[in-house]
Amino acid sequence: MNGDNIKTFIAFLIESVENNSFVKLTLMNKRVKINDLNTVTAKLIKIKEEFKLSFVYRYPTKDITKNYTLFESKNIIEQLLLNYFFQADIYTLTNDWFLSINKNNVVSLRKKVASIMDKPTLTHDEIKNRIINADNNIYLKELGITTSDWQVKTSMQDKYKQINKYIEIIDGILKNANLDHEINVVDMGAGKGYLTFALYDYLLNVLKKSPNILGVELRKELVTDCNIIAKQASFSNLVFKQGTIKEVELNKIDLLIALHACDTATDDAIFRGIKLNAKIIICAPCCHKQVRKQMNPTDDLKLISQYGILKERQAEILTDAIRALILEAYGYKTKVFEFISTEHTPKNVLIVGTKHTTKDTPDKEILTQIENIKKIHGVEFHYLENLMSGIV
Repeated sequence: MNGDNIKTFIAFLIESVENNSFVKLTLMNKRVKINDLNTVTAKLIKIKEEFKLSFVYRYPTKDITKNYTLFESKNIIEQLLLNYFFQADIYTLTNDWFLSINKNNVVSLRKKVASIMDKPTLTHDEIKNRIINADNNIYLKELGITTSDWQVKTSMQDKYKQINKYIEIIDGILKNANLDHEINVVDMGAGKGYLTFALYDYLLNVLKKSPNILGVELRKELVTDCNIIAKQASFSNLVFKQGTIKEVELNKIDLLIALHACDTATDDAIFRGIKLNAKIIICAPCCHKQVRKQMNPTDDLKLISQYGILKERQAEILTDAIRALILEAYGYKTKVFEFISTEHTPKNVLIVGTKHTTKDTPDKEILTQIENIKKIHGVEFHYLENLMSGIV
């Protein structure tokens, strides 16, 4: 292995820190695919007048943050490249450096023009006026967002902002909703629970409601961890349950949420919300394979769909438009709009359906419109349609 290129790479990182141009470091592309450590990122922080690199070790079910001096960081980065990763990127205000190692351990180093122009903040001073307060917030500490003295970690500031932005959107949706004091909520695909905990906090402590929230998650270890944190935070009516969107047992629902459920899992969530007469259904779809595979327009639209990226975007628009129309057909006033994206997905479309009419049968005019749309695009069926018809 050409160790000189690794040393040059690390020397450039230290130099960028010293000349105040460093933005971030990312290590990726695992050497051993079964290794639990997926990626490592590092940002510069300032603790008690000393600069350190804050490393975030990202595992499938947790993130671990560790802070090191610049001297310590040199050896850590070198060991991560020798033992864990084939690739590392440094972003600065002057240049970006990309290091890659092939399977024969040949190291190559490339320099490009800087892709980031704004220097990140080094302190917590800018975190103000958030709906979800970090002070004495047990679940934020247990989820690794704040320190033991309730300061938002530098490495978790983006996550903290994302949580608050999400709650701002929920706040806007619920303002005009006619919900009772007691609210029954189901969060489909709760993951690590960041947004589920924040929603419970918001409903209980900001809106002064009496929430009952069920977080549904397939991964057992996340369910166990979240239930432990819920008890620590004294969130007595917040429960996490292992299961799938399609099969989990549900009762009364006022608010159903499914963020970034992949492909037809979004349809499963909408279907269950409609069938259980949920007052509000909120979905952020991710992946649109089911419709994309069918698309075969016979008119001039095929000139657009011949380009892969454009066909993908068409499929997204078509899939989500039909979802919105099906909600309308079953008595929901529906909105589709952009929201903040996350590190998990670049998708940023939110479908929100608010129940305004109880319908025993769907609106035939809307169903006809859906048929026309499918015909134009050469689509035989939409999965949500089949669910509502009892075909699936």
